[in-house]
Amino acid sequence: MSRPVAAAALASADALLDLLDRWVEHGWLRALDRALARFLREQVPEAAPLLLLGAALASHQLGRGHACLDLEAALDAPDRTLSLPPDGEPGEDPPVRPAALLAPVTLQDWTASLDHPALVAPAAGATPLVLDRGRLYLRRLWECEQRIAESVAERVAWFSELRSGLDPAAMRTWLDHLFGARTEREIDWQRAACALAAAGAFGVITGGPGTGKTTTVVRLLALLQALQLERASALPLRIRMAAPTGKAAARLNASVAGAVHALSLPDDECGARIRAAIPAEVSTVHRLLGSRPGSRRYRHHAGNPLPLDVLVVDEASMIDMELMTSVVQALPTAARLILLGDKDQLASVEAGAVLGEICARAGAGHYSPATSRWLEAVSGERIPDRLRNPAGGPLDQHVVMLRRSYRFGESSAIGRLARSVNAGDAEAARAIVSGSGALPDLAAVSLNGPEDAVFERYVLHGRDDAARDRRRDDLPTGQAHYLRLMRSLDPGDDAVPDATNRWAGQVLDAHSGFQLLSAVRRGPWGVETLNRRIEAALRSEGLIPSSGIWYAGRPVIVTANDYGLGLMNGDIGVTLARPMAEADGRRVRALRVAFPAGDGSGRVRWFVPSRLVNVETVYAMTVHKAQGSEFDHAALLLPERENPVLTRELLYTAITRARCWFTLIEPRAGVLEQAVRRRVLRGTGLGDALRGRMSGQHISGGGR
Repeated sequence: MSRPVAAAALASADALLDLLDRWVEHGWLRALDRALARFLREQVPEAAPLLLLGAALASHQLGRGHACLDLEAALDAPDRTLSLPPDGEPGEDPPVRPAALLAPVTLQDWTASLDHPALVAPAAGATPLVLDRGRLYLRRLWECEQRIAESVAERVAWFSELRSGLDPAAMRTWLDHLFGARTEREIDWQRAACALAAAGAFGVITGGPGTGKTTTVVRLLALLQALQLERASALPLRIRMAAPTGKAAARLNASVAGAVHALSLPDDECGARIRAAIPAEVSTVHRLLGSRPGSRRYRHHAGNPLPLDVLVVDEASMIDMELMTSVVQALPTAARLILLGDKDQLASVEAGAVLGEICARAGAGHYSPATSRWLEAVSGERIPDRLRNPAGGPLDQHVVMLRRSYRFGESSAIGRLARSVNAGDAEAARAIVSGSGALPDLAAVSLNGPEDAVFERYVLHGRDDAARDRRRDDLPTGQAHYLRLMRSLDPGDDAVPDATNRWAGQVLDAHSGFQLLSAVRRGPWGVETLNRRIEAALRSEGLIPSSGIWYAGRPVIVTANDYGLGLMNGDIGVTLARPMAEADGRRVRALRVAFPAGDGSGRVRWFVPSRLVNVETVYAMTVHKAQGSEFDHAALLLPERENPVLTRELLYTAITRARCWFTLIEPRAGVLEQAVRRRVLRGTGLGDALRGRMSGQHISGGGR
């Protein structure tokens, strides 16, 4: 029966729209995607069914994090390209799947159906859709790609000009100050990254956890300020640092404070000026741009650029295409842009994979002979032959991958697991997990799942002998730990504020020692269900009160930036019964939510629960929400069934949230291997747009 339905849908716009209705009912499309197709049909009644289908699927892809619909990929592997789940339970009556609908369609057929000047254009124009190199875009996303590509290409083009103005001797002197004289035979990628980024208006420093991205960028900023302040009567560079979430900004803020203090600089007035000229405050990107509630627009834009000379953006893998467009448009023409991030982490929740596209060739280097000679002259660092390429492109010269992890060594099980997942080696990943040793009791996670359905493993990274031999009792394994500590360390009703703050800090530290992660929000293994089940289990054990939305011990995560309160998306707090003094002198207990100050000071901030609007319980959180965070022990619960969101990038991100221990929980054996073999393939043309701009093959439109 599916064949006649598919044929009818391809022949009639009305039949196609009816089929889209079924797809929405079945959860394969959003109502918004169907509404776009219906709107275009109303505007242009003669629009071909394949054009309307393309529009609906391009909108669907945007909702899945893709910038566009790759027509050829959608024809070759519809379910995979569109991230559709497998067939449901037996007995269900699903509609015709996209694979069946598109089976008779050729790329030539689909492209021909899109030849409608009122709805689709090949580039600049006013049409709602853009067809560019076999990719169908909603115009807004196509223009974002072009603006990012143009801005990066402009800054890359200034490389030779800026490099020629540098004094090699001065560069070498300051690098020796910051890193010490060259002694190692192997290349120091942190030192190389500083030299290369200092010579350009655009730079990317990528690397896994513990590779020293923050340390490197602080030394880079010191190098830039040193070279600037050596000039007569020169003012310090205006530098700003930002991150996509409040949690990431707080982590960077604390890391920068320590790295600035540890800088090796001359013990004189010049060294003091350099240190003082490195910013101590990190903001969110939205706050930096000047977000306006209820609007896509920001206070800073091309007509009102940011007042800065250098912008550093951390956790750039989390920056989506529209936000990055806002960033580059708000940059002054002559400002430097430096991106930090792990190219192998999950891309942004919203559309695009900006850092991933820019760093697509980072692993192989592709440094040109000119770059190699210059770098050796100014820094003493020699790029290995295997990473040189006479045909290396302009963008390659601005991307540096830090390759040595100071957190996870070669013998680290977490490090080996992360590397095997990145390499797509499912067999190696399984061997590492299985050989790590079973953890017999993970009851504190409060899953209450059937014992025979859960395979539990833990990985101890073994950073040193003391960590490797740490007793089983020292392993933080669940929420019970911080809840018991909350009670045992309670300072009493008569506690003074300092004692109360110390208690809150200890509870927050204990809570951050363990985090349960899930790949999905909904379903039996999603965070919504897990949070309810864990809360019920903790109530039954008497660790939290038996009723009430707000109670002592409730952990919450902020789900939207609240600039009035100074709380950012991703911030985590714990509710405590805080001892307080009434006006008449009586001592009472009142529920207050304690949050870490987020500036590395160790201070605690207290909030009345009623003022916290955008929060939810966080015994478990999604891997996406955990980006920008780290925990002593992270446990990942995989879903029981195959799921499109379960990819190697998600696994890698979850694994690298763990500082000391990582636990994998599988409801069904084999899910790990499926995830390792599946990659996130974001539909985007940013890489092509960048190469086109830098090779002189400019695409019209999308200008700044």
